[in-house]
Amino acid sequence: MPYPEELVTPMREELTSIGIQELRDADEVDAFLAQKSGTTMVVINSVCGCAAGGARPGVALALGHASRPDRVGTVFAGQDLEAVARVREHLEGIPPSSPAIALFKDGELVHFVPRHWIEGRDPRTIAQDLATAFDEFCAAPSAGASGKPSGKPSGAKKS
Repeated sequence: MPYPEELVTPMREELTSIGIQELRDADEVDAFLAQKSGTTMVVINSVCGCAAGGARPGVALALGHASRPDRVGTVFAGQDLEAVARVREHLEGIPPSSPAIALFKDGELVHFVPRHWIEGRDPRTIAQDLATAFDEFCAAPSAGASGKPSGKPSGAKKS
């Protein structure tokens, strides 16, 4: 049974107030993830303490980094059941995890931060992990770069 909306509203607003798009149903997730070009990050929000103490503040810090995803959306585990299920369909082979953070480049999952990488970590450490992924996958190619893929989708952390 979902938590009362008045309880989770402030938790939602921690992300939406910094410009993250809330995705409340499968249609919204489909439309958001249909934009295949560029980079897209989806935060699976949660009521748990590691979301409050690590994930949400870590995401907020990371979004202040020079390179960042083109689009950022959020779904809320235990609340937006249909939306979370749809996001998880795009995380093939990865067990359900919340909170969690998924980074896609051109529609392909390239980096994933599961709950066990959030629990017990401070927001700055989580933000640094995300900033490193942003530098790898969201930064514009440097002048003289071939523009060809490196052939290393191994940046995807699927554990």
